[in-house]
Amino acid sequence: MPNSAVFVPHFHWDREWYEPFQVFRHRLVTALDTVLETLEANPDFRFTVDGQMAAVEDYLEMRPENRERVVALVSEGRLAIGPWLILLDEFLCSGETIVRNLQMGWAAAERLGGAMRIGYLPDMFGHVAQMPQILARAGIEHAALWRGVPGSVEGHAFRWRAPDGSEVRTEFLFDGYDNGLDVLLVPDQLGRALGEYAQMTAQRWGSDPVLAMAGTDHNAPDPQLAAWLRKASGAELPITVATLDEYIREHVRDEVTSVVTGELRSHVRGNILPGVLSVRLGLKQRMALAERTVDHAERVNALWSRRDDSAFLSLAWHKIIESTAHDSVVGSGTDETCDQVAARLAEAAQTARAVRDAALAEPAARVPSDAYLVANPLPSPRAALVEVDVLAPAAGTTLVATGTDGSAHPVQLISEDPTVLSDERMDASQLERVLRRIHRRELFGLLIDRYELTPGSLVFHLAEVPASGPFDLLILRREVAAAAAAHPGEWQVRTLAEARATALVPVHVPASGLTAVRISAADGNTVPAPQFTPATATVKPSADALSNGLVEVVVADDGTLVVTGADGTVLSGVGRLVDGGDRGDSYNYAPPARDLLVSEPTSVSVELVENGPLRSRLRVTRVYEWPDALTADRDVRGKTTVPTSVEMLVELRTGEPFVRISTAFLNRSADHRLRFHVPLPRPVTTSASAGQFAVTERGLTAEGGWGEYPLPTFPASTFVSAGPATVLLDHSSEYELVDDGSELALTLLRAIGSISVNIHPLRDEPAASEIPAPGAQDLGMRIENRLAVLPSVTGWQAADAVALAEEFRNDVLVTRGTAPAGGTLPADVSGVRVDGKDVFVSSIRRVPADRDGHEVGNGIEVRLTALSDTGSTARLTGDFTEATTVDLLGRPLSTAPSQNGLELDLAPWEIRTIVLRQHPSAPTSRP
Repeated sequence: MPNSAVFVPHFHWDREWYEPFQVFRHRLVTALDTVLETLEANPDFRFTVDGQMAAVEDYLEMRPENRERVVALVSEGRLAIGPWLILLDEFLCSGETIVRNLQMGWAAAERLGGAMRIGYLPDMFGHVAQMPQILARAGIEHAALWRGVPGSVEGHAFRWRAPDGSEVRTEFLFDGYDNGLDVLLVPDQLGRALGEYAQMTAQRWGSDPVLAMAGTDHNAPDPQLAAWLRKASGAELPITVATLDEYIREHVRDEVTSVVTGELRSHVRGNILPGVLSVRLGLKQRMALAERTVDHAERVNALWSRRDDSAFLSLAWHKIIESTAHDSVVGSGTDETCDQVAARLAEAAQTARAVRDAALAEPAARVPSDAYLVANPLPSPRAALVEVDVLAPAAGTTLVATGTDGSAHPVQLISEDPTVLSDERMDASQLERVLRRIHRRELFGLLIDRYELTPGSLVFHLAEVPASGPFDLLILRREVAAAAAAHPGEWQVRTLAEARATALVPVHVPASGLTAVRISAADGNTVPAPQFTPATATVKPSADALSNGLVEVVVADDGTLVVTGADGTVLSGVGRLVDGGDRGDSYNYAPPARDLLVSEPTSVSVELVENGPLRSRLRVTRVYEWPDALTADRDVRGKTTVPTSVEMLVELRTGEPFVRISTAFLNRSADHRLRFHVPLPRPVTTSASAGQFAVTERGLTAEGGWGEYPLPTFPASTFVSAGPATVLLDHSSEYELVDDGSELALTLLRAIGSISVNIHPLRDEPAASEIPAPGAQDLGMRIENRLAVLPSVTGWQAADAVALAEEFRNDVLVTRGTAPAGGTLPADVSGVRVDGKDVFVSSIRRVPADRDGHEVGNGIEVRLTALSDTGSTARLTGDFTEATTVDLLGRPLSTAPSQNGLELDLAPWEIRTIVLRQHPSAPTSRP
C-alpha cells in the first residue's frame, strides 16, 4: 500500500462548450483571482493551470495588472503553466497544427517564467500515435493523460512509444483528472477517505505515492484546501501539495516497464466519445480550409515575398489553434459556441488569404496582365490544370496556352460568360442616374474600355483589362448632359462585356515554384505541343462512362460507380449511399431501436457535364426518400419521408490515377447518418488512415470495457485505405469497415439535435447536460463533400497515396499578372524541392536564422516526415548553402554546409525539422 499521497490542486478549463467563450471567461477570471489569492496566502500551496496557456492569456487580457503576480508565482515553481496553447482534439487538426500549438504555448509560458515540462493531455478524446515523438522532439520527457489507454496497462504509469521509437514516460490518470475530489467530499473525513482510496487502488501505485488530482471543470479549489490537507496529513499517510510537474519529477520512483505503442483509442478506462469525428461537418471542413490556407500563405510568403508577414500568420495560427480545443472543433458545444468557432476559423482563413495574395502579387507584377502567374505550394514539380478567364474565341478559332518555354498546349473551354449585362430604356432626364453607377472607371465589377454615344443611345463596352487609353468620367458626364439636352425623349442604354470564357489550361510548375501562362488564339504558325500527359480523358458516346487511360469509371444502373484502376483492380458499387437513423448526440452515434436504412434511390439520372480532353465530368443525380425525423420517443424513424436529390459529380483529369467525386444535397431530414460506401472485392481485416505524421493501421474492432460501446469508427485526415481501395480526403473524416470488412464506409453527414442525451443506448453515463443543439441537425443546409477513389491492388504505399493525397488537397495558386500586357513571360523559378518516396512535408516557412547567437538573415524552415515503416531518403535542393537541424521548438541541434543540396536519411516515421539558409557571403536570388 502507498505510504504517502501527493495532492495536485488544479482545474480543467474548457474555453468554450455549453456556454460561449466570453461567458466561460467571466468565470475564469473569478477562478484565477481566487487561485492567486490562495497561493499568496499559503506559501506551501501549489496550482497547475490545466496545461494550456489560453486560460492564462484570457485571464491576463482582463487582468493585465496581475501579470507580475503571475510571473512571480511561476518563477517560484508554485504556479505551473503551459506547455500547450490550448488542450486540443488531436485527431481533428493536422500534425503541423499540433506542433504550432506546442510552440506557441511554450513561448507564451516562457514569457511568464517558464513552461511546465509535462505533456499534460487530461481530457482529449484519444491520442494520436506520434504524440510521444512530438513531445520528445520538443525536449519533453513526460506526459500525463486519461482517455484511450488500453487495458494492458495495470499501474499508474507506462512508457508511451511513437511509431519511430520515441518514448515518453506517461502518468496514467486512470480515475480521471478529478480523482482527488472523491476524498474531499467531507473535509473532516479526508484522512479516512484518503486511506480507503489508497488501499482500494494500491495495486496501481506500487511504492509510489498516491496522486490525487484535486480539481475539476471550471472551478478553482476551495481556498481552505491547503488547511484541510495540512490537518489531514499524518505519520501513517503524509500528504504533500505539489504541481503535476513536481509529482512526476520528485515523488515517483518505481521503474516503469509497461510499454504502449501508437495511438490511444481504447474505451476500457474512459469514454473517448468517437461521434465527435462526424458531427457538425462544417467545422471540420472550415478547419481543413484554414489550415491549408495558412500553410500556403507561409510557403509563398517565405519563398516569393520580401515582406515578412509573420505577425499576420501568427494571428491566423492562433485562431486556428484556439479552434482546435477539444470542445470546439469537435462540435460538442451549443449552437452559439459552434457559430463562434466557425467565425474564428473563417477569420483565420481570411487573414492567411490576405498574406498569400499579397505575397503572390509581388511576382505577379513581373507577369503581363494578359497572362497568369501559377504558383505551386508543394515542394515537388507537378502537372496541373487551372481554370482561368480568357477572351472567348471566335467560331472556328482554337485557343492555346503558351508557357514560359514557348511551347503551346491545347486548352479546354468549359463555359462562356454573358456579354449583355444590361439593356435598359429610359427618359433622357434619367441618364445622370446611370452615370452614378460608375466609380472612376469601374462599372459592374469591370472597367470601361470605351463608350459609344449617339442620339438616343449610350453603349458601354467593359473589359477586365482595358485596351483603350485613359478614361475621364468628367468628360463623359459633360458629353451625356449635352446629348440628353439635344435629344430629349427615350434613350437606350446598353452595357456590354467583352466576350469571355473560362478555360481549363494545362501547366507544368516547378517544385515550390512559379510559372506563367498566356492563352491566345492559335495562328497558322502555332503548332500545339504533344498531349499534356500520356493519358487523355475521353467520354464514351453513351455518356455514362469516363476513361483517361489510367482509370475508367462506368455508371451502373443504380447510380453507383464501377471504377477500374490501371492495374486492373475493379471496385464495384462505389458511392453507394446508406442513410440510417441516429438517436445519439454530439458525442456518440446511436441507431434507433427500430432503424430504417435507405440505400436504394427512387430515380437515377446521368448527365454529361464536360467532355475532355483535359477533364471530363458526369453528374449522377439520385433521389431518395429519407424519413424526415425520429418519432417523439426517438426509437423509430418516422413514416413521413422527404424526397432528397443527391448530386454526385464524377471527374477524371488527364494523368490522374484516381477519380474525383463530389456529393451535394440539401438536407431536409433530422436525426440521421449518411455514409458513402466503397465495396471491396473481398473482405479485409485491417484499414490504414493517414494523419498527424503517421499512417495508422486498425482492425475491425475496438477495445471496450468502461461503459461506452466500442464502435470501430475511426478518424482519417488525408486518406484511408482498405485492401485495394484508397480514398483521398479533403478534410478530417470518420470511417468504418462494415459488413465484416467487406465495405469501407465514410460518414458524409451526422445530424443530431442535442449536445448530450441522458439515456444513450451505447454509453452508460451522460457526456454533458442534455442541452438542445438544433444547429447540429444541419436542416436546410447544402451538404457538400469532396473525395477521390484510388484503386490499386498493391495498397496505399505502392500506389503513392502520400504524394497523390497532397496533390488532391492542394491546388496550385493562380493570379492574373499586373505588368503591361503583351510583354515577355518571365522564366520559371523553383523554390525548395524535396524528393523522396513517402516523404511528407508539413511546413515550409520563413524563420529567423542565427548562427552562434548572431543574426544572419531569414531562413526557410522545412518540416518533413517519413511516412513509411522502412524509412525514407529525402533530398532537398534549392537556394541555400547551409542547413541546421532543429528540434520542434526551433532550438538548433547541428549545422552543416549544403553546397549541392542536402540528403537526409529518415528513420521510419521520423519527423525532422531543417532550417535552410544562405551563407552571409552568398548571393540571394529571392525577389
